[in-house]
Amino acid sequence: MAARPRTLPAAIAPVLVGTAAAVQRTADVRIGAFVAALVGSIFIQIGTNLANDYSDAKRGADTADRLGPVRVTSSGLVAPRRVLVATWVAFAIAVSVGIYLATVAGIVILIVGAASILAGVLYTGGPRPYGYAGLGELFVFLFFGLVAVNGSYYVQLERLDWLPFGLSLGVGFLATAILVVNNVRDLETDRRAGKMTLAVRLGRERTRRLYALLVAAAFVAVPATLLPTVDDPFATGGAAWGLIALLSAPLARRPMAAVMTRTDGPSLNAALAGTGALLAGFSVLLAAGLLIGA
Repeated sequence: MAARPRTLPAAIAPVLVGTAAAVQRTADVRIGAFVAALVGSIFIQIGTNLANDYSDAKRGADTADRLGPVRVTSSGLVAPRRVLVATWVAFAIAVSVGIYLATVAGIVILIVGAASILAGVLYTGGPRPYGYAGLGELFVFLFFGLVAVNGSYYVQLERLDWLPFGLSLGVGFLATAILVVNNVRDLETDRRAGKMTLAVRLGRERTRRLYALLVAAAFVAVPATLLPTVDDPFATGGAAWGLIALLSAPLARRPMAAVMTRTDGPSLNAALAGTGALLAGFSVLLAAGLLIGA
């Protein structure tokens, strides 16, 4: 429950897309680096979720009247110390694979991993958590979009490029949309707890529009990135095959309808899961298209 499996597509998606973009460039893949990047990303996400569970309970943000799933610390299901220990175990696993990746692609990957873990801890922890200041969406976009996709590309080729950067925008937009659903669901309880998320600051209607904008922007970013690569001499084949990611658009219908019209917990919890499924479908199709065209 504390690991929040519905959010894990945000950890898996960027690794799939970044690695597939690298294969598009070289028609080859470092399997060990791919597996390590995937494991590291998943455990950074799990560690962040555990840290969030612990810190929100400590600050009194997770109260009994919240609409989201039960939080194990605030509900008393797990002792706070055990949640904290589990947090650091998850981050330790991420660090161990980061050390391996550093031997493959250099020390820069270890620095990126350390920054990602620090961002996860400080989301709701530390003296001035940025999640309480309305900056959560920005950091999700940066770390689960730009950093994770481009980092996964970098461990394969040890360089950066326009292709993974452009694709990271779409992944980042949808990962951010997951957090937007979470925060619009918890808007009232967060406000009462003094947790000034972006949803609290914008209000429900503008947050709903932000969600719609993020989903639309993801589907614009794909053709904007891939169509100019049709005549790219550095690609091994047809990167434009990645346009099959657009076939995932129907998955947006139900979560979009729920976010735009509903305020009850069950509907918005389903919308959160649906947005995670949208990100998963989008990323799997995008990665598959890049691999087909390689």
